[in-house]
Amino acid sequence: MTTYKGINGFAVQSVATDPSPLDEGQVWYNNASYAFKLATLTTSGTWASGGAMSTPRPSPAAAGGASVSSAWVAGGTASTTATENYNGTAWTGSGALNTSGYRAGTGTQTAGLAFGGYDGGSFLTATEKYNGSTWTSVNNMNTGAQLISGTGIQTAALSFGGNNPSGGTLNKVESYDGTTWTTITSLPSARYSCGRAGTQTAALAFGGDNGAGPGGTRINNTEFWNGASWTAGGSLPTALGDMGGNGTSTSAISFGGRASYPSPTASAAAQLYNGTSWAATGNLSSGGSIGGFGLGGSTPNNSSSLFMGGNRNSGSTTATEAFTGPGSPVTKTITTS
Repeated sequence: MTTYKGINGFAVQSVATDPSPLDEGQVWYNNASYAFKLATLTTSGTWASGGAMSTPRPSPAAAGGASVSSAWVAGGTASTTATENYNGTAWTGSGALNTSGYRAGTGTQTAGLAFGGYDGGSFLTATEKYNGSTWTSVNNMNTGAQLISGTGIQTAALSFGGNNPSGGTLNKVESYDGTTWTTITSLPSARYSCGRAGTQTAALAFGGDNGAGPGGTRINNTEFWNGASWTAGGSLPTALGDMGGNGTSTSAISFGGRASYPSPTASAAAQLYNGTSWAATGNLSSGGSIGGFGLGGSTPNNSSSLFMGGNRNSGSTTATEAFTGPGSPVTKTITTS
């Protein structure tokens, strides 16, 4: 008689706890639940609740590593400098920012960057770098603005869009080399509160608000930066602003956001981008906007993203949700029926 060991060269492992991490096709017997189990791939991304932050934050600087188990969040209101680190389960307080306010951020948990924003009275050019416990002020940006977007790492970052009273809605783009910010080729579409993904030389800007009309008009434009110029990409299915983003310029995710301002209703939708077009994936548990969104530093990953803080439909929140993308291994129980 043909056996599993005869086919594969090894027997099914008997364990009391399901293994982690999983490999596609892995089979085992869980002797605590008396069930054979299989690791198979998901067909759609899913969101799961994570640990709550200590401080509600409607528009913080935030970023992380290539997985949701290493992230940071800082600022997020006009008056707070509070910083928290995430280990995949819980948030822990860390060193305070030097400048309070709504900020933009990128980088990793041990090499982060926070820049620009608004402190309730001034549009900020302040830039600070983070080593996982302490913030240090470094050279300022050229243009102060709020609701800007950023990608990249601490020593090679990109900032684009935003708004301020003197310039209105901005198409300005600045590149950071770890020491100095330099103004470079402008966005084709001036916007603020747009989604972002990618790196300093391969970035994606999508959605946002172009500032036209009362309260601004949401747009669905997607634009790709190759390190020298911007080109148009596939449009979002719905015009949104204040959304989260992660991934690369050819494999990105957009989640949450609002279709209009100051609408109290936030979107729970998430979409994946393949470099050409956007397609729906699993939704957030509830609508959310202008939260912190974990980016992947030098290795952005759209299948491992984090939504933390921001505004839900009931107001500012401490909630955290982690995204597991399509194609990620999940556990299935094997039945004989």
